[in-house]
Amino acid sequence: MASTLASPAHAEVEVRRSRFVALAVPVAGRDEAAERVAALRAEHPGATHVCWALLAGGHSGMSDDGEPSGTASRPILEVLRHHDLEGVLGVVVRYFGGVKLGAGGLVRAYTDAIATALQGAEIVERVPGTTIIVTVDYADAERVRRWADGEGFAVPDTAYEEAVRLTIMLPARRAQEATATIRDLTGGRARVAVA
Repeated sequence: MASTLASPAHAEVEVRRSRFVALAVPVAGRDEAAERVAALRAEHPGATHVCWALLAGGHSGMSDDGEPSGTASRPILEVLRHHDLEGVLGVVVRYFGGVKLGAGGLVRAYTDAIATALQGAEIVERVPGTTIIVTVDYADAERVRRWADGEGFAVPDTAYEEAVRLTIMLPARRAQEATATIRDLTGGRARVAVA
């Protein structure tokens, strides 16, 4: 099973006066990754290159950002793959130091930068999640919410209308068990649907 990062990991390496600032960060997909890359470009306006690789299911991608093809993003991608990561963006910001490194030197520098960032990273098992929508009457809503909180499930949204609609995020492998428990808690009155 693929893993992901618990939190962003940073590192900085210097190779022949060029500075390589590496960041590995968990992301949900391409849109979030694009926002992170744009933020790094803004944060490092004097950087020569902002190279990245993304492993996020069908949203994967990479960019050498002006470095010779295959010398920056491909090494970043290979390091992410080596660690069996999923849902992770690897970015290396390069400040050119005046000495050309050559293709082999660039590959080593980008590899070392992202690998160094991952050395201190907390890598965790990636648990596929799902969202269920629970519709209950007002009398059962608090009971279901307390149960979800006790299980450590997120309840990001609650809508109070004719009935109460709770949005609950949980590991996909527990969806069937959760549905049965919610029906038991409410005497079969709850309606549960997978979002």
